[in-house]
Amino acid sequence: MRATATAELDAAGIGCDRLRGDYLRCRQLHARHGRTYFTATRVLPPERRPAVHALYGFARWVDDIVDEPPPGTTAAGLRERLDAVDADLGRALSGAEPDDPVLRALAHTVARYDLPPVYFTAFMDSMRMDLDVTGYRDLEHLREYMYGSAAVIGLQVLPVLGTVAPRAEAAPHAAALGEAFQLTNFLRDVAEDLRRGRVYLPADVLESHGVDRGLLEHCARVGAPDRRARAAVADLVEVNRGVYREAEPGIAMLSPVARPCVATAFRLYRAILDEISAADFDVWSTRHRVSGARKVAAAVPALARSLLARSVPRPRSG
Repeated sequence: MRATATAELDAAGIGCDRLRGDYLRCRQLHARHGRTYFTATRVLPPERRPAVHALYGFARWVDDIVDEPPPGTTAAGLRERLDAVDADLGRALSGAEPDDPVLRALAHTVARYDLPPVYFTAFMDSMRMDLDVTGYRDLEHLREYMYGSAAVIGLQVLPVLGTVAPRAEAAPHAAALGEAFQLTNFLRDVAEDLRRGRVYLPADVLESHGVDRGLLEHCARVGAPDRRARAAVADLVEVNRGVYREAEPGIAMLSPVARPCVATAFRLYRAILDEISAADFDVWSTRHRVSGARKVAAAVPALARSLLARSVPRPRSG
């Protein structure tokens, strides 16, 4: 694993010892917390992987500040911590060298790929929403949150992956894919989110099936679904499949060497919905995940396609 990480940094031309360590820290966060994404990233050409690790590592690092605070941390303390990170982020994106390794790797990636700072402003805004908002009235309300927490991640990664279509044409599909992945997480992690006091399933869909927070909490407590809760999850699985359909055309707009990576992530994450459906929409008795064997089965052909794409000579520009 260390040899692979070293080869990635070498391929990306990252030579400074401290910066290499910073990227390795982000890679560790990615490997530990984003296993499905990490599997897909292994299909990318090595020189593009460190930037993806930096972007994911930063998002995970901030998300953990909100979701996994030390015992006894108050809401005011959390807000102060986010404000401090946001201030450090602003300075980093303005050219100052930050103290944190994750921010140093992120700032290097942002400069290298000329990523708009507004993406990171939107992300931090959504992280602050998690301090105050515990439920969402409808899908549009939820999408306000997901723009900063998920859609902008797709937009951040797009310049790293590269496109064969105008980037503005590919961008809506990249944003939709970020939303699709996060909706899948919300469906899979209903019980876990409830333990944090949050419900990310739109209230209007729940109410149309006679479901309220109390019923969701009951299902989580007993580890089994109510028929009404199953029906609500089934509806939202279909909504989620629709967002995947919205995202799918964007895969063909990516550079050939990047398509297998995104196609792998697409298939693996959408497969979680298949697991939920096969369990008759029970997301309370188990946490659905794609098996290691299925990940390998998806990644190996994708790696072959990626290697083939890399071997095709690029046409010379006039």
